[in-house]
Amino acid sequence: MSFKKVAVLGLGKVGHLAGELLADSGFEVTGIDARAVTAPFATRAADLKDTAGLAEVLKGQEAVLSCLPYHLNIGVSTVAHGLGLHYFDLTEDVPTTRHIRDLAKTSKGLMAPQCGLAPGFVGIVGAHLADQFDKVRSIRLRVGALPQNPTGLLGYAFNWSPEGVVNEYLNDCEVIEEGVLKSVSAMEWLETIYIDGMQLEAFTTSGGLGTMCETYADRIENLDYKTMRYPGHVKLMNFFFHELLMRENRAEAGRILTNAKPPVDEDVVYVHVAAEGTQNGQMRRKEFVRAYYPIEIGGKMRTAIAWTTSASVVAVIEMVNAGKLPQKGFLKQEEIPLDPYLATRTGNYYNVGHRSRHA
Repeated sequence: MSFKKVAVLGLGKVGHLAGELLADSGFEVTGIDARAVTAPFATRAADLKDTAGLAEVLKGQEAVLSCLPYHLNIGVSTVAHGLGLHYFDLTEDVPTTRHIRDLAKTSKGLMAPQCGLAPGFVGIVGAHLADQFDKVRSIRLRVGALPQNPTGLLGYAFNWSPEGVVNEYLNDCEVIEEGVLKSVSAMEWLETIYIDGMQLEAFTTSGGLGTMCETYADRIENLDYKTMRYPGHVKLMNFFFHELLMRENRAEAGRILTNAKPPVDEDVVYVHVAAEGTQNGQMRRKEFVRAYYPIEIGGKMRTAIAWTTSASVVAVIEMVNAGKLPQKGFLKQEEIPLDPYLATRTGNYYNVGHRSRHA
């Protein structure tokens, strides 16, 4: 059943742009933030930590998209479930997703967390590559959201939520290694990757696989997710979090890092997804490698991390509205077919928003 009314919670860069994209796609959008925000769609201010008040604010809506910090999504998803709304978010937090999955057992609408870039888009791509094999041996997902022109030893800028980055740098990571599901430490398994001649390092971080370990258990030998950064980054972050013991104060760690490396407008999102397996009796490798740059949407330049994240979740909402995805229960990202996703009005940005750095 189609729907029109979507509430977008949290109107930072990603939430604001998601609201604009939803409005462009014909949805009736209400943006809700803790502060008054001006936007080309209806907005209101509300205390988003007050779940009782939030239930009143969301009455009359048909779907809710949370672009809030991950720790607020347990409350938001619970309210959405109680009102029978479709629920979407961008979280990479594993305990939050487990909570939402439990809610989905009795939901009247679709519960769809992890609809961002990673988890989200890269899982859709990884499953698409894996489906091309008679038997898949491995899936490797790699994503890096980086400044185009890095400075300093860290070579980084906090264009994404510092809470989310710290969370994924410190929490344990699910992987499948030699057919065994296991947890490994973050910021390990260091490797070198080249994209368009650019040298990057990749290392384990939590949450990027979403539900893929469960989906591919007993079907695959190796499955893992890693974050990509410029060389030397992970050594310094291990020093910061573990030798200086900043892991014991995550909020302060995020404040220090954001103050030292504030956001930039000229960013790039690197995506490197690869799958290996047998095809007609022969071992083959399939790759999806892209560099996404800022693009103009609605007359304004949008950072690569903002539009790739916003476009990902809006494309999913478009597919649900069109009846191309389930209407209730729990949605795994790897169950979303890539071609119809890219064929949506908003998913098409992924077709036009990438280029070679040498172009």
